[in-house]
Amino acid sequence: MSTAPYGTWNSPITAQNITKGSVKITEIVVDRATGAVYHVDSRPSESGRCVLVESRTGRDLVGKQWNVRTGVMEYGGAPAIVHDGLAYFSHFGDGRVYAVDVKEGSEPRAVTPESKVLRFANFDVHPKHPHLLVSVLEDHSDSSSPTAVVNTLCIINTKSQSISPLVAGADFYGSPKFSPDGTRIVWQQWFLPDMPWQGAEIYVADVVVDADRLEIANSTYISGTKTTHSVSYPSWATNSTLLFTSDKSGYQNPWKYVSEGSPVFPEPLEQDFGEPAWVLGRSPYAVIDEGKRALFAAFKDGRSVLYIVDIAKGTRQLVDNPYVGIQCMQTVGSDKLVFIGERVDAPSELVFCTISGESSASFSPVVSNQAADAAGFPAGLISVAQPIKLEAGPDGHPVHILFYPPANPEYSGTSISGEKPPCVLYAHGGPTHHLGHALDMMYQFYTSRGWAWLNVNFGGSSGYGRAYVERLKGQWGVTDIEDCIQAAKIISQPPYNLVDPKRIVIRGTSAGGLTTLGAVSMSSDVTTFAAATSCYGISDLRLLMDDTHKFESGYGHGLLGGTSKEIPEVYKERSPVTHADSIVSPLLILQGDLDRVVPKEQAEAIVESIQRRGGKVEYKLYPGEGHGWRKEENMVDALERELAFYERMLKIK
Repeated sequence: MSTAPYGTWNSPITAQNITKGSVKITEIVVDRATGAVYHVDSRPSESGRCVLVESRTGRDLVGKQWNVRTGVMEYGGAPAIVHDGLAYFSHFGDGRVYAVDVKEGSEPRAVTPESKVLRFANFDVHPKHPHLLVSVLEDHSDSSSPTAVVNTLCIINTKSQSISPLVAGADFYGSPKFSPDGTRIVWQQWFLPDMPWQGAEIYVADVVVDADRLEIANSTYISGTKTTHSVSYPSWATNSTLLFTSDKSGYQNPWKYVSEGSPVFPEPLEQDFGEPAWVLGRSPYAVIDEGKRALFAAFKDGRSVLYIVDIAKGTRQLVDNPYVGIQCMQTVGSDKLVFIGERVDAPSELVFCTISGESSASFSPVVSNQAADAAGFPAGLISVAQPIKLEAGPDGHPVHILFYPPANPEYSGTSISGEKPPCVLYAHGGPTHHLGHALDMMYQFYTSRGWAWLNVNFGGSSGYGRAYVERLKGQWGVTDIEDCIQAAKIISQPPYNLVDPKRIVIRGTSAGGLTTLGAVSMSSDVTTFAAATSCYGISDLRLLMDDTHKFESGYGHGLLGGTSKEIPEVYKERSPVTHADSIVSPLLILQGDLDRVVPKEQAEAIVESIQRRGGKVEYKLYPGEGHGWRKEENMVDALERELAFYERMLKIK
């Protein structure tokens, strides 16, 4: 082993081998009629195109001209379904729904009318009349304002290529599912200004099919309350029993409905089952044993744990599992299910899980993300997260962090006596999101070079109960920023002494960009960070609320305490662009020119403000990119550009 200053270590992990030919599994689709499993790949090497793939064989079901993706609620999700060998999917290019025969591999045919304003997602096929699909429908006929967009549930008749209304009146819909016998349907709905994890409702109704027309009757409210009580992820355990999650106890726990709603557990468990639904179609559980039991994923200490839950008895058994992150759980058979599993030292993978007995499960990986991963690098190169619960501020409130120390088997440490490593502090987006323990090669890109990496799950982050999420209520642009500053100061001082306090940089994506920009412009100490990077981040809350999409058009109201008309001074004071003259840290801004969530005007407003006074700011606009990077060449450029920026600003090389 050799020694060298932190941040200068030679690493085999490059931007090219992280992204070259990389593939990310984003969705799992199970054909309930045949048990066949499919998944959706996102491929940066193909400009971010999403492809429906037969998991067992790896065969693409659509050609290169097709993009299996939906723009519903901008973030999308659930773009495809397969039933009895026939796949239906939303094509991002024109928004229409297409059908393709899985066995024949025929050319996709349209099953919805031609339209430039309609978007579809989150399908379910009627079990007795399989040519009828229920779908979330988003209508952009009126684009005069975000709230003019209309979201409903509709029925797609794939024979006549027609659509008909099913449920309307709420601002948003999700998770429409027919009962196994097709006689009932359940769905989730919510209203502005709520996000689905703030306040949502679940309804069930009888299904009436007359010839080729499907309608509902006897709609019944199940559970949930606007603003104060969220219910999520409804599905059928049997024809008469519904499962869903509810945060009525302060944590998202399993609930059931037969004749009335009730918690599955006799006493609430202080763990969240499920995460905020930023995309459609995800599920934190899968029904097994003919509806008698279910396998649930929950969050504990920042990682996923698994429980086998007896739905009738309310008992649960913890299941040993090697995965720190579990997503997209789907039932395959009475004792089998499939999910996307994430490890600390290997890429995420599609996993078959077989349940045996009361608390045993076996796991069989089927498909791995195709990218540079731990298996291709020397042992000891991967830095593993160290979870720490900090006590911050005068009141000692908790702040949850994940610390990644420098790691490279070629180096025993620094060659400079007493040197502490430079550190990247990452403020996640959302802001109601969280960062887990799963392997992320971007972190390793830095830690293998002798950097430390710090993920901060600041107040407002999910996975720690509703009270922790609501620490951000009315305090966006305050709590998140100050928690990041406190985390940086605490870990760089005794008793931790983990990093160099003068060489901590901060980066953030989307809402994390607001946190980043705020930390260097309007915080209690704008000199905490030696440099900063905002990736498609928010700089002006007034512009955001005026120009963002419908899904998030009311989100900021709760986070800030009112609308921009009600509290204009708060919007102005919490906008980093207002305080751009206070920025002394060098700033890098990366932005996509097609971003509809945070338009490029947000980035350019703060760039122009800093340039006017001669401050240090670098700006890169990526053509053809939206809210995040999908193209391989842009992923490479963004990684290399950001590292080079820090190296120049901190004079590391």
